Amino acid sequence: MAEVVIVENAAAAGALVAQEIVELLDRKADAVLGLATGSTPLGVYKALAQRVEGRDLSQVRGFALDEYVGLDPAHPESYRSVITREVVEPLGLDPARVHVPNGSDETIQHAGADYEAAIEAAGGVDLQILGIGTDGHIGFNEPGSSFASRTRVKTLTEQTREDNARFFDSIDQVPRHCITQGLGTILRARHLVLLAFGEGKAQAIADAVEGPVSAILPASAIQLHEHATVVVDEAAASKLKLADYYRYTFANKPAWQGI
Repeated sequence: MAEVVIVENAAAAGALVAQEIVELLDRKADAVLGLATGSTPLGVYKALAQRVEGRDLSQVRGFALDEYVGLDPAHPESYRSVITREVVEPLGLDPARVHVPNGSDETIQHAGADYEAAIEAAGGVDLQILGIGTDGHIGFNEPGSSFASRTRVKTLTEQTREDNARFFDSIDQVPRHCITQGLGTILRARHLVLLAFGEGKAQAIADAVEGPVSAILPASAIQLHEHATVVVDEAAASKLKLADYYRYTFANKPAWQGI
């Protein structure tokens, strides 16, 4: 079972996860971070930037979860642009050490294999940040994705396109395809940290943490991981049957264990 940590709000979650990352960097200056985009992890990146201000992070490496296919990397909503804007620049990372899947149409046939090779060459991801969709997807692994899947091209569901349309002028501008780390790729990271906030994510969290492991709910794959941490606010935790147990175990956890 994943460790579930219930906090007051997104800011508290950001502070908690940022501290975990700082402790990782204290142990390993060239740590490899798995970077999620979207609104969910922003509190983590903001809190981390405050904690590492003035610190040399030039050795830190990063791998984004996914990218749109066919979208110009210079487009403000490409994940290359988002990662640069929200992570690389605020933290002062070396852009050359932060990787995003290549969504170019010209190289898309082998882009997945290329990305897998790059992650392997880096020694694997030390800590992977994850969000969760209302349908239980992580990365762009939509319902039905194989737990053994590697980085590959996927067709986005209409629900995901509608969810992401808020970042574009209209849904017509949201690409229909993406390249994403697979569930098997994500499960190879040494520590998974999944965040969720708000009542709209409550059912997906309950199913992922306490429901059956099933391809119809991709995030349930975290139950198979030896070190997975789920950090949620009270609203996102509202449908968890064992919420009181999770609060009790975290309150009585030795501080040296971290999350």
